[in-house]
Amino acid sequence: MAEQETTPNLALEFKRLKSSELGLTQSTAVNRLKKYGPNALEEKQPNKLLQLLATFWGPIPWLIEIAAILSALIEHWADFTIIVFMLVLNAGIEFSQSSKAADALAALKSSMALKARVKRNGVWVDLPASEIVPGDIINLENGDIIPADCILASGLYISVDQAALTGESLPVDKQVGDVAYSGSIIKQGTVQALVTATGAGTFFGNTAKLVQSAGNPSHFQKSVLGIGKFLIMGTALLATLIIIKQVYLEQSILDIIELVLVLVIASIPVAMPAVLSVTMALGALMLSKKKAIVSNLEAIEELAGVTVLCSDKTGTLTKNELALGKSLLFGATSEKELVVMAALASSAIEKDVIDHLIVSQADNQMLDLYKQNTFTPFDPVSKRTEATVTGPEGSFKVTKGAPQVVIDLCNNSEADKTKARTAVHQFALKGLRALAIAKSGKSQEMQLLGILSLYDPPRDDSKAVVKETQDAGIIVKMVTGDDLAIGSEIAGQLGLGTSLKSAAQVFSKTTDMDHLPTSIRNEIVNADGFARVFPDHKYGIVKALQQSGYDVAMTGDGVNDAPALKQADVGIAVSGATDAARSAADLILTLPGLSVITDAVIEARKIFARMISYVDYRVAMTINLMVFVSLSVLILDEIPLTAIMIVMLALLDDIPIITIAYDNTEAAPKPMEWQLGSMLRTSTLLGLISVLQNFILMLVARHWLNVPSDELQSVMFLQLVLAGHLLLFVCRHDHWFWEAPLPSPKLLMAVIATQLFAVVICRSGYLVPAISWDMIGFVWLQAILWMFLLNIARKLSR
Repeated sequence: MAEQETTPNLALEFKRLKSSELGLTQSTAVNRLKKYGPNALEEKQPNKLLQLLATFWGPIPWLIEIAAILSALIEHWADFTIIVFMLVLNAGIEFSQSSKAADALAALKSSMALKARVKRNGVWVDLPASEIVPGDIINLENGDIIPADCILASGLYISVDQAALTGESLPVDKQVGDVAYSGSIIKQGTVQALVTATGAGTFFGNTAKLVQSAGNPSHFQKSVLGIGKFLIMGTALLATLIIIKQVYLEQSILDIIELVLVLVIASIPVAMPAVLSVTMALGALMLSKKKAIVSNLEAIEELAGVTVLCSDKTGTLTKNELALGKSLLFGATSEKELVVMAALASSAIEKDVIDHLIVSQADNQMLDLYKQNTFTPFDPVSKRTEATVTGPEGSFKVTKGAPQVVIDLCNNSEADKTKARTAVHQFALKGLRALAIAKSGKSQEMQLLGILSLYDPPRDDSKAVVKETQDAGIIVKMVTGDDLAIGSEIAGQLGLGTSLKSAAQVFSKTTDMDHLPTSIRNEIVNADGFARVFPDHKYGIVKALQQSGYDVAMTGDGVNDAPALKQADVGIAVSGATDAARSAADLILTLPGLSVITDAVIEARKIFARMISYVDYRVAMTINLMVFVSLSVLILDEIPLTAIMIVMLALLDDIPIITIAYDNTEAAPKPMEWQLGSMLRTSTLLGLISVLQNFILMLVARHWLNVPSDELQSVMFLQLVLAGHLLLFVCRHDHWFWEAPLPSPKLLMAVIATQLFAVVICRSGYLVPAISWDMIGFVWLQAILWMFLLNIARKLSR
């Protein structure tokens, strides 16, 4: 993969940083440490107290808090206790789901080198990595984590694993003059390097800053906020009308407060945040059984609405392991012989990925016929390995390496060399990496044996899973750090489309990822995927898609993916991801591949359908209760329910309904969204029809059945409990309430138990005035009949 920026001139960098091969003096280093600060990531610790207090701020908390204050003013302590309990419960659940930016940053910090070997005053010393400053000379050797951005100043070469930073599937060879990034790992070689940037100024530090700035409010938060505002406006309007009437009638201030308290309690979906959170928590448990760990509960409903999946290539769509592809033979008599000769030019001891693959694929019986006498490892100058070997045909040399180098070494005809170069070019167009293998003959001149190709093959299930994901209405875009050719080849094999864009070219005219021009956003939307992607590019891709109206899921496994994972609506850390990726992600997969994501999407859509059903029901019930109470006060000059009855209603209606998390439901074939306007219209219609139902029952009970006034409150209490739960069955899905999918046994049993409890207390007179069995039966019968009208209204409003 090409560097993000042009490699700087080494001499100019020494001059700019006022340094030399002897390094800095200690005094200069101390001054620079004061100027640049420690070589560490800045960490802004969130104020836990402020986070906690923020959970008490918002439309629904305001309503609950007003109700608590009013109940305290008129000394309704039972109401006060229950209301405060629900307030604290909701706040506790929200606080536990606070921002994960600090966790992601801590994981990024843990990836940085802790110690470094630095030349100070011309002498090598071991120092904490945090004390490195620009201009220092550092030593880098096998196994080291590079502690700062640097330019290689002396030494032969190093092989650097920067997959966690750039997403490249293979280590990158670097030599004097090349740039190396903080956080990369040295796999081979030893060099000395000039430090060019430290801390937040490094490529790695920029990633950390992106993580801190990334993130956006979830659709869940926005929807709950919208519902809260809707209910507050309705409550304020009705409370104003009640206050005006009571002031006109010269009622006492305590009487007015009591009336407003009843209205406010009736207007609060007290348990809604808790029930939704518990529903998501139980859903998270179900997802864990499908090998998807949820680190942010709100990601469940976000996953149900995902319209674009940005998928990393290496290890997600592919196996993240090299395999031998097609070969082209010249001097070798068979592919088996070609692999054996390549193995003889490899090291079985050093941990080189390519050497390990070739040795493992060689025929052991043939390999045992030869003895490797000497071995010269790969270096970026010669770009090849070489070995002297003794075998049945005597001693010879064998070499493998970059085709352009090995082909030029050989004594083959120009026609053969042209054919070989053409084959290498064709391999490159398909995203394959080529290796040339040559052997010395009796004249000691090298003869080309053949060309091997290497590639990271797609996972066996990737093509089917991609098709399944696309059939679910989700656009899949590949986002990879590898070259265009490799990305296009794999994308084509998987049915993703081969119109990939180079991220560097797409973002060449801007560095402000938060305010992308329309032309760039359109280019990103229309592309099948992206190659040569750096962290800020990934972040920008996610932002552009979000600004274009898409709900974005992003998969990743490395440090480079953390900002995009944090910014995405659903960040998905795939199996084997780094700590930084896992901390920034909302969903963590414990099995490789995309199949887990597809299963998680299906399950998330079921969970989201349960949440929508509950919200439809809960908002309709809240509107029913607050409008019914308000109109009773305004028109009939009476309170149809006591405050404690309304609080009991909230508990009886919501606590058993937590079992909706286990309900049977269908997964939508396409991405889901809140559609708040439509949902509030439907809920309002159902709520107003229920108000009509309540008044008709009240009039019938009072004027036809001659129910006394004190018992009438019990009748209306039972009506709201029974009709409320029956309304839930109407809201469960878009079919008729008697059609499949039928309620789950847990939900059904919870509703039946609650209904029986309400019947028992109304018949026995516990907490409410007792009513007759005949009256209880009448309430049941009319509630069931109204279900049909409510179901018709819901189907017409969808």
